[in-house]
Amino acid sequence: MSSDTKFILLTLGEELLLGLTENSHLSYIGDQLRQGGATLHANLTLSDLPEDIKTYFEFYWEKADVLITTGGLGPTVDDRSKDIIAEAFGEKLIFDAEILKSIEERFAQYGKRMTPNNRKQAYRFKRASVLPNPNGTAPGLVLEKSGKLLIMLPGPPAELRPMFEDHVVPMLREKSLLESGERYLQIRTVGIGESALETLLQPTLNQHSDLMIAYCAHHGFVDFRLSFSDPNDRYDDLIQLARACRRLLGENFLCCGHDSLVKVVSDILKSRSATLSTAESCTGGLMANAFTNLPGSSDFFAGGFVAYSESAKKEILHVPEDMIQQHSVLSPEVAMAMASGAAEILETDYALSATGVAGPTGGSDQNPVGTVFVGLHAPTGVEARRFRFVGTRNTVKNRTLITALDWLRRVLLADFREESDDTLRKESEKILDSLK
Repeated sequence: MSSDTKFILLTLGEELLLGLTENSHLSYIGDQLRQGGATLHANLTLSDLPEDIKTYFEFYWEKADVLITTGGLGPTVDDRSKDIIAEAFGEKLIFDAEILKSIEERFAQYGKRMTPNNRKQAYRFKRASVLPNPNGTAPGLVLEKSGKLLIMLPGPPAELRPMFEDHVVPMLREKSLLESGERYLQIRTVGIGESALETLLQPTLNQHSDLMIAYCAHHGFVDFRLSFSDPNDRYDDLIQLARACRRLLGENFLCCGHDSLVKVVSDILKSRSATLSTAESCTGGLMANAFTNLPGSSDFFAGGFVAYSESAKKEILHVPEDMIQQHSVLSPEVAMAMASGAAEILETDYALSATGVAGPTGGSDQNPVGTVFVGLHAPTGVEARRFRFVGTRNTVKNRTLITALDWLRRVLLADFREESDDTLRKESEKILDSLK
């Protein structure tokens, strides 16, 4: 695959521009291409107006090697991308009886009557190949023209994503437009800011004049990507860089690759055969949800409690009433009691708790909005820490989750520090094997 291959994405739909529907196509398709060593060069979200579709399609078609469109393939009057692109291309649309048959079968499967406007979806470009859609009525289309590739996909994610993974990715690999892995090494960090990260790593990374470096900051963590023009010939250099960065970062190193913080914590717990429970107030079950979103979490996650009210903390988690009266529910003492209560009730090795003021109201001079106490019960004892987060209610809740998970991760690493050197070797070689 040439690194000069230009992938461009056009996402169509008034609902995206109006903010009625989240545009998840950019992050999804960008991630899928990244996994194949390719990069999106541009993305544009445009309206359903015919003049917009025509103008922007013609402009980006000239720039692209592979142009991907999403949306505009439905049965209604505002789904007009096929007609307009056919006109711009000078391509003829033909009726495909096989497409109609699959649409009729889908309606019959759900015991519904197909309306006449669904016949519109049975038209395709005469020279296009069809991408089947077992999850909807709009098939995808692929057209090769002037040495370029047009890929048209339906808008609903439940239809687009299986189609992309089952048909588009294999097709792009067959045409040598995607590879079997990434062309760079990503290292994910937590607990260190972007500027401090660059300052820390610069002396080591500057030893390679042809090394390309890119930083990307997220909520609570920072990624950096390292690559050479031909990573297959620089595998050993990447291995050495991964190890050097790992040692420099210490506990701020999260992983090589793209694993989430909760995934890393979960893997450590499973590898140690350790168990975990949660006791939550201000996060409202966010911690438990994060763990149970992972397959296999029942191997280590015993359960969680959402004890939102004062009475729930007393009755469910056995937090002493006199403790609440003396210190209030917003205190390190209550956070520790909540964590220990969960650990004792569910008989787990570790337990996390959170109690705080997520806002936008409810704060005080002593504990203003954004104040959170996180508790951690471990085999070595129980502790609580006070944090202050600035932002919306959801921001405070999510920052609490990240902070609690990272604290647990660091405690787990400290508890099993003797394994760190061997873990480093295994992590580097396992993750970077995909670059061979």
